[in-house]
Amino acid sequence: MGQEKIILGIDPGTNIMGYGLILSKDKKIELMSLGILKLSKYTNHPLKLQKIFERVLSLVEEYKPDEFAIEAPFYGKNVQSMLKLGRAQGVAMAAALSRNVPIFEYSPRKIKQSITGKGNASKEQVAAMICNLLSIKEQPDQLDATDSVAVAVCHYFQQGTTGAEKKYSGWKAFIKENPKRTI
Repeated sequence: MGQEKIILGIDPGTNIMGYGLILSKDKKIELMSLGILKLSKYTNHPLKLQKIFERVLSLVEEYKPDEFAIEAPFYGKNVQSMLKLGRAQGVAMAAALSRNVPIFEYSPRKIKQSITGKGNASKEQVAAMICNLLSIKEQPDQLDATDSVAVAVCHYFQQGTTGAEKKYSGWKAFIKENPKRTI
């Protein structure tokens, strides 16, 4: 009997946040749940952050994941967009940390490489591979949902390797690693 592990994957965003949960058991993975949180109807950015925190916390409390994997920040040209995305990532991480779920971050390129073999794969290519790998019959309308599952699957593939770019096991570890990010 192999060890079971539940991995929650998050594709953060301030308009749409994708989430996916996989179960790894006996060297196999299966999809538990996937979906999106639509945030575009909210115009108030702090309210969007609150909704992200609440949804991630509800997923953590419902599924009790053993690990949390999230797409790491990427560099873009619009500083305001990057700042908002960073906040979204932060509150999602805070929700997991508040329940002591270890966090792992992966770059978008690492996730795509892990799933498709190409670091510059399209969202559609990632979705097709995820659907094939997990025997998902119908591809979800929103690619953010399959992107989040890709984050979880990437983390599963990285087990036993040094593929995780960063890991935080709780607030103490985060603060120790990021002293300049605290007041």
